Amino acid sequence: MDLESIEAELYGLAPEDFIAARDQYAAAARKENDRPLAAKISALRRPTLAAWASNLLARAEPEQVAGLLRLGEGLRQAHEQLDGPQLRELNRQQHGVVAALARQARLLAAEAGHPVGEDVQRELEETLHAALADPEAARHWASGRLTKALRPPVGTQFFAGTETDAAATAGTRRKPTAAEPAPTVRRAPARDSQVPTAQEAKERRRQEDRRQKLVHARQEAEGAEQRARLRQDELRQAEARREQAERLQRELDERVAELAEELKAAQERQRTARSDLDAARQEAAEAGRIAQKARRDAQTARARAERLEGS
Repeated sequence: MDLESIEAELYGLAPEDFIAARDQYAAAARKENDRPLAAKISALRRPTLAAWASNLLARAEPEQVAGLLRLGEGLRQAHEQLDGPQLRELNRQQHGVVAALARQARLLAAEAGHPVGEDVQRELEETLHAALADPEAARHWASGRLTKALRPPVGTQFFAGTETDAAATAGTRRKPTAAEPAPTVRRAPARDSQVPTAQEAKERRRQEDRRQKLVHARQEAEGAEQRARLRQDELRQAEARREQAERLQRELDERVAELAEELKAAQERQRTARSDLDAARQEAAEAGRIAQKARRDAQTARARAERLEGS
């Protein structure tokens, strides 16, 4: 029993079966006195619904996984090389691939008995975008052992979506290498003073402050949305556990009622048996008295016969 094989099995289970199976493996490890392994198993976290659906996809569609990883490598390379035409083409491809794979994951989840909504599908798409943007996230996703949805790293641009964005990124000037001459830069006619005016400096500070506030607000909104999605998944899982507990309670109530009826019937049979036993005891006592009287009568008759024989 090793951690890798246990993880591979656990993260292929339905979310509601994860905890029981994990605890069973941890108990088995403790029974074998392998407490370090038991601690590692106990530390494994149950996947969210979006992570579980992503794991389903990664396990069920290995060819699609390989294709997405290749697309991610191409996108990252085109972005590093600022290859505008290639970046626009790969950017166009990625939207179709991500949408198709997210729909496939949603279908697999429904077939496995856990239909997912639009919120979870958005988390699926974000996970796929993260796999495209970050090679480490790609390896994590391809392993099929996610515990929560992935988010694209802050600052990545090639997955943002539009060809205009790609072209703008590709048009960004890169620094010349040692083998390349520095490009000639056309400078605007110099002003009398290179120092910005107080009004310009104030306007720049105001714009920078607005930009920082906007970035902070967007980050807070994204964090709030992610927390809301996590809470929604936890709610769905809690409701599933509640339904399972209610179903078990109904079954136990029915069994208790059956046992109560069986007990009532057994008690009735017990009363009948006691009555029969009392009657049998009375009959036995009466038969004993009759037998004893018969023995006395026999002894009396024998004694009378002996006397007659002797006279």
